Amino acid sequence: MPDLRPVTVITGASAGIGVELARVFARHGHELALVARREDRLRTLADEIATTGPRRPIVIVADLAQPGATRTIADELRRHGAEPQYMVNNAGFGLVGPVGTRDRSESLQMIDVNVRMLTDLSLAFVDSLSRHKGGVLNVGSVAGFLPGPGSAIYYATKAYVLSFSEALHAELKSRGVRVTVLCPGPVPTEFAERAGIKGGLPLGILTVSAADVAQAGYRGLMAGLRVVIPGMGNRLVTFLVRFIPRRYLLRAVAARQRARRPAQGT
Repeated sequence: MPDLRPVTVITGASAGIGVELARVFARHGHELALVARREDRLRTLADEIATTGPRRPIVIVADLAQPGATRTIADELRRHGAEPQYMVNNAGFGLVGPVGTRDRSESLQMIDVNVRMLTDLSLAFVDSLSRHKGGVLNVGSVAGFLPGPGSAIYYATKAYVLSFSEALHAELKSRGVRVTVLCPGPVPTEFAERAGIKGGLPLGILTVSAADVAQAGYRGLMAGLRVVIPGMGNRLVTFLVRFIPRRYLLRAVAARQRARRPAQGT
């Protein structure tokens, strides 16, 4: 439908990396569609961007854990006369703790958001992405390069995001669609609280700010890079794990996750 104007759709745009991604895309002149559950935060961000951006972002309130979310997004875009040029799949969450101690329905919901919905949204708008020579930016994690005892399902979902995005990069290149997977390490956001990490993520040499992560992701997508890993320390980690026996990685990750100690009651 060539009469629809191109927009950049950003999921999980109510906090953390999602907010910073919205800001960086807006600074570069992209019209946005912001997607998340928390309408008040989306509208506050839309108001902020409207003061400097080319157009006030479209606000789409949707729960990405629900199967009908993709249809909701598509219908709202069409209602506003828009279609995706760039699809930024940032929404996701993690849980810390042995799988046997976590609520199973919550763990399955994490798979729904981190894997199923990311896949659905990556594929649902390929025609419009191709029409506008745009792309897909999927937010993965350094965790995708590692085994994850103590956070097994989260690490596995991010391994999927990495593998899927790299394959999609190769498959869609001939259609003029760029696909980049952004793999940050520790980022000071609300992620730690949602995951149940007591005291939040400790700051260290691997920590990169949400703003710097977003900027790196934007630059990588526009350059057509396959994988973007913000921070020299994180790039070094993902390089070295190729040479470390898996059994040692399992012990190291398990010890690190135990030290994080889920908050009481989670």
